[in-house]
Amino acid sequence: MIKLRGKSYQLYRRVPKRYAAIELRTFVWLSLHTDSLSVANSKADRAWSQMIEAWEARLAGDTADADQRFAAAKELAAVRGFRYLDAAKVAEQPIQEILVRVKAVPLRDGVPDRIEAAAVLGGAQGVGLTVTKALDQYWTLAADKTLGKSDDQLRRWRNPRLKAINNFVAVVGDKPIADITADDMLDFRQWWFDRIEAGLSTNGANKDLIHVGDVLKTVNRMKRLHLDLPVSGLSFKKGEAQTRPPFSAEWIKDKLLAPDARSGLNDQARAILLAMVNTGARPSELAALTSECIRLDHEVPHISIEAVGRQLKSANARRVIPLLGVSLEAVIAFPDGFDRYRGSSATLSGTINKYLRDNGLLETDRHSLYGLRHAFEDRLLAAGVDERIRRDLFGHC
Repeated sequence: MIKLRGKSYQLYRRVPKRYAAIELRTFVWLSLHTDSLSVANSKADRAWSQMIEAWEARLAGDTADADQRFAAAKELAAVRGFRYLDAAKVAEQPIQEILVRVKAVPLRDGVPDRIEAAAVLGGAQGVGLTVTKALDQYWTLAADKTLGKSDDQLRRWRNPRLKAINNFVAVVGDKPIADITADDMLDFRQWWFDRIEAGLSTNGANKDLIHVGDVLKTVNRMKRLHLDLPVSGLSFKKGEAQTRPPFSAEWIKDKLLAPDARSGLNDQARAILLAMVNTGARPSELAALTSECIRLDHEVPHISIEAVGRQLKSANARRVIPLLGVSLEAVIAFPDGFDRYRGSSATLSGTINKYLRDNGLLETDRHSLYGLRHAFEDRLLAAGVDERIRRDLFGHC
């Protein structure tokens, strides 16, 4: 038995299933502050939907998992017409706003409903969202950053972030992100500083700090946790830039292009190395070429660097590069591209660099395959090629 607008109504527990929804819906009509059935009908669908959403959110709040409780509290607050704020933020609102929230909490036998109060007044806490759980959610929350990436690019995007979080957890522990303190971040920075003193570069340290900060800030923002995370101002001053030196023209001609110098490489790796010599293209760009991007039947044979099955490094990376000399001969042998390395450019670079190192084909210990790209640029400079043309060939802005 319930009383509504001065009248008593009986809601029977034992009702045939086909009538149960009708009885509940009748209860909704009676809750709409109108004696008119037609007016009630016009409002019933919306009210019914909101009531079901509220019940589902309340039921979800009866869980021991902190993350689920927190999510359920946010949903229930939204159903009640409020944006979820933690208790401290609620206390900062104008007094009228606070009173509206307080009045929205229903009483059960004279006692405020704890689940409703947690949702509307900010008593729920997402204490279960640890650093590793935050990373799990980050992959979805930052999905916009991976649009258009190939599987290989996606792997190379994910791995540094995974490494950074693993390093952080190893130092600080897998604690709730709401409990991360400035001292925790300084401990992590000190851990990296010890390694820098032992000979590691600041580049790796700064990447870890950036990735940890990005993961935590993205989750904080997208999940609307409103946490004050101490992740800024931690980077190390960059040391002298560790640029890859270019190969000299003499080394390329006398060593890399010697008749048997590349005989131990597989045919596709050998062709990509030669294709770099007179194009300056990145190894990953050459590995990604498809038959549509290799145009040998044009008046000037060329390759077109495009976002085919992958994401370009930048908007300016889309460009056309003419083929000539050893690079033209290498690409002619593979008019459909280099399928062996299309999905794994890191394997390509590792294979060629190991071969060059093992066979004494690196001009110095600091050289690598990428030095062919810089060598091509140096040769363009020496030939007096216009800066605009150089920028177009290299994909610079």
